[in-house]
Amino acid sequence: MTTEPTRYDLEDGGLLLLFERWLDLAESNAAFDEIRRETPWKSESIRIAGKVIPVPRLTAWYGDSGVVYTYSGIRNEPLPWTPRLASLRVAASEAAGAELNSVLLNHYRDGRDSMGWHADNEPSLGPNPIIASVSLGAPRRFVLRHEKKRGRALTLVLPGGSLLVMAGATQRHYRHAVPKEAEAGERINLTFRYVFPP
Repeated sequence: MTTEPTRYDLEDGGLLLLFERWLDLAESNAAFDEIRRETPWKSESIRIAGKVIPVPRLTAWYGDSGVVYTYSGIRNEPLPWTPRLASLRVAASEAAGAELNSVLLNHYRDGRDSMGWHADNEPSLGPNPIIASVSLGAPRRFVLRHEKKRGRALTLVLPGGSLLVMAGATQRHYRHAVPKEAEAGERINLTFRYVFPP
């Protein structure tokens, strides 16, 4: 694991730290294969403008006992930590300098799977949540834009084995997305976070 991130100081107090080679290739590949194989992936649906549409990726939720997370009308009861996820959680917490009690897994099966514009700003995450995002598998574009100043945008390519920490006021002032990419390969993303009890 590498310890020196690239730092992006964003307008209005946002902060990104990108550890591009956080996991070495062998560890990244082993984590990808194990998590892909052992995770009980779910295919969810959400309601947008009165229509029920399938979420364009597979998901799973792990966390400490009782750490329930609800977003887009989906209630997630935590699965117990696996040894692999528990180990990554400890390392991600250390890199982010924050306690993390849960993780959302997203499985992008190919370039048609995606994540729309959003912020991780649910009340249960607190006012300035720290999100530690681990990428495994194929690289994908990650795009970030200011919520009100649309010209202020940033695009990063997140390779397998990387860690992106979103901190400061990023979730308050910015939205991010993983757009469709025609030629993109299979990717798993782990977004570690701290969910406060109700």
